[in-house]
Amino acid sequence: MPESFLLGRLLLQFNSEAADIITDLSAVALTPDGNLWVGSDETTSIERLSPVAPHIFGEHQRFAIADFLDLPGKSEIDIEGMDFSSDYLWLVGSHSTKRKKAKGKDAEKDIERLATIETEVNRYLLARIPMKDGILCESISDPDNEREQKVGCLQRTETGNLLTDALKDDPHLGLYLSVPIPSKENGFDIEGLAVRGDRILLGLRGPVLRGWAIILEIEVEEAEPGVLRLKEIGKGGKLYNKHFVDLNGLGVRELCWNGKDLIVLAGPTMTLSGATRVFRLKEILGRSGDSITGQDGGDLEVLFDLPFKVGTDNAEGLSLFPYLGGQNSLLVVYDSPDAGRMVDKNAILADVFKLGS
Repeated sequence: MPESFLLGRLLLQFNSEAADIITDLSAVALTPDGNLWVGSDETTSIERLSPVAPHIFGEHQRFAIADFLDLPGKSEIDIEGMDFSSDYLWLVGSHSTKRKKAKGKDAEKDIERLATIETEVNRYLLARIPMKDGILCESISDPDNEREQKVGCLQRTETGNLLTDALKDDPHLGLYLSVPIPSKENGFDIEGLAVRGDRILLGLRGPVLRGWAIILEIEVEEAEPGVLRLKEIGKGGKLYNKHFVDLNGLGVRELCWNGKDLIVLAGPTMTLSGATRVFRLKEILGRSGDSITGQDGGDLEVLFDLPFKVGTDNAEGLSLFPYLGGQNSLLVVYDSPDAGRMVDKNAILADVFKLGS
């Protein structure tokens, strides 16, 4: 990657609560008040960092998601995407299953563990939490808005939620939900979120189908207080649209808006180290129904590759970020960060890249 794309770094300072997340950052969002919100794939909380000096964020405050939403299980949510829209902070879990890891101590037990696939109910979470003055709230009232804004979660079902139920008969994705293929084995795995109003884009790390990545488009409405349902947006009353995108065989690792265009962070779908690439997908919400976009029509552009390191610096979180007076910069946070990013046990460096117009 040419050095000109890397503009600089931000220092993210956490308090002592951060020991369990600082090396597992998986999502980031910048809100209009200037705060950064980060999530981890290992917890059930959201972290707020505020600007304390040029290029430094601190004053860490933790918000337990269970204070706002009913979490039926005690396991992690596996937060993989965050966005802010219309006074709501949105978050999404991976909606994935996982295979137990071999521990390398007992061969017989390791073989048995590798045959065990687990489903954790908290991973099937798509939710929004109102925000006012940098604080998450159960509800907020706005004199200019006739509706009270309340916490909402996509309705859960016995096997997941309304989205996974709707996809079970899908000709492309149904198999991956009917048979619990683990996320890191090209199974169903949400790792990108971009929201405009009630319209939501969900990027899939997997499955990647013959080299084509998939972005799901849905719209939600409130069915009852605290419960969201899917609206019909596709042809024939479908509850979702599918957008197939040629990301050079990579899956979606995160999404963020840049005006009407979508910035796509793409990386390997399997558990391996490999190239991570940033794309621009033009005006995706202007499309009617399902779509397919290659790299030969001008609607999909490769912007740059991120630095590649084996086993470290897995780019996971993505957000537009103003840097050095420019509005079009891109903030990236990492899972499994390189040791050189660690400033101390509670502080870590994130990267800012030049995005261009």
